[in-house]
Amino acid sequence: MGARASFRVAIGPGTLAGFDAILDVRSPAEFAEDHLPGAENVPVLDDAERARVGTTYRQVSPFEARKLGAALVAKNIAHHLETRFAAMPRGWRPLVYCWRGGQRSAAMAHVLREIGWEAATLEGGYKAYRRHVVARLAELPQRFAFRVVHGMTGSGKSRLLRALAAAGGQVLDLEALAAHRGSVLGALPGAPQPSQKMFESRLLAALERLDAARPVYVEAESRRIGRVQVPEALLARMRASECLWLDTAPDARIALLVEEYRHFFTEPQALCAQLEGLAALHGRARVSAWKALAARGEWPALVARLLEEHYDPAYRRSAQAHFARLAEARTLAIGSADAAAFDAAARALLAAQNAPLAA
Repeated sequence: MGARASFRVAIGPGTLAGFDAILDVRSPAEFAEDHLPGAENVPVLDDAERARVGTTYRQVSPFEARKLGAALVAKNIAHHLETRFAAMPRGWRPLVYCWRGGQRSAAMAHVLREIGWEAATLEGGYKAYRRHVVARLAELPQRFAFRVVHGMTGSGKSRLLRALAAAGGQVLDLEALAAHRGSVLGALPGAPQPSQKMFESRLLAALERLDAARPVYVEAESRRIGRVQVPEALLARMRASECLWLDTAPDARIALLVEEYRHFFTEPQALCAQLEGLAALHGRARVSAWKALAARGEWPALVARLLEEHYDPAYRRSAQAHFARLAEARTLAIGSADAAAFDAAARALLAAQNAPLAA
C-alpha cells in the first residue's frame, strides 16, 4: 500500500513542476472543455469509445462494460507506446490524470511504470484540480495590488497593457485570456472563446506567474467578457483598486477601433447581425441608420456614431457605478493612435509606479 501511494500526488502550487509531461488520458471532448496547464491529450478512450462503454454499462452490465473498456484501453495505450512515447528516455517522469483519478489514469500509469518510467497519477484527477482552481481563485486575487486601466471604448486600454508588458511591467490581460474584447463587437475572428472552466484555468496560471510585491496592471472589465465571467474575488479586488484613466483623443479612438473592427469590413452582414442585437436598447431607427453606414462602407462615421450613441454612455454608467476609486484616478493623455504614444505612456507609468496614483 505504501509503495502504491508513492506514485500518487495531490494537486497544489508547484505540483506540476516536478514532471516532464502532464498526460490527460480523458477523451478529446473532456480535454477540450478544460485541462491542466501544459497537459497533452493521450486518450485511453476516444469520445465514441467512451460513449460505447457507457452504453454497455447501462444497457448490458458493468462486467461487460469493463471487458469492453479494458480491450479498448489496452489497444489505445499500445498505440501511444508505439507513437507518442516511443522516443521517451529511461528517466522520463510523466504525471497521468483522468476524470477523478480512477481506472483510466491507473491503467496508463501502471503500464508506463512496468516499462520502467516513474509515472505518477494525480489524486482525485481533474475533479481535484478543478476544486483547486476554484479555491485558489477565491483567495489569490487578494494578494495583488492592481492598477486598473479605465478609458472609453477605443481608448487603447489593451494596447497600453501590451506596451506595459513589453516595457517590463506586470500585466493581467483578461481579454486575451478570454479571447474577446469585451464589447458587443468584441468577438475575435477565428478565435473562439474558451469554456468558463478553461478561462479560469488560464486565469489561475496567469495569476500564479505574477509577483505580489509589484503592481499589476489590468483593464477595467464588467462581470462578463463575452460569454465568460470574471470570478467574483478578482472582480471585487479590481473594483476596490487604484485606477488610471486613459484619455485618448477622439480621432485616435476612431482610428484604433477602425483597426480593431477591420475584419467586419469584408463581412458587413456579420456586423449588421451584431448591431441587430442592440435594437431593443436603441430602437429600430437608430440601428437602421448604423446599418446604412455599414452598407455604404462609411466605417469612421459608423464608429463615431457607435461611440457617441452606444459605447460612451454605457461605459460611463458602468464604470462610475462599480469602481469606487475612479474619481481619484490619474489621467494619462494619449494624442495619437501611433504605437509610440502608448510606449511613451507605458514607460512613464513604470518609471513612477511606486508613486501614489492620486490625481
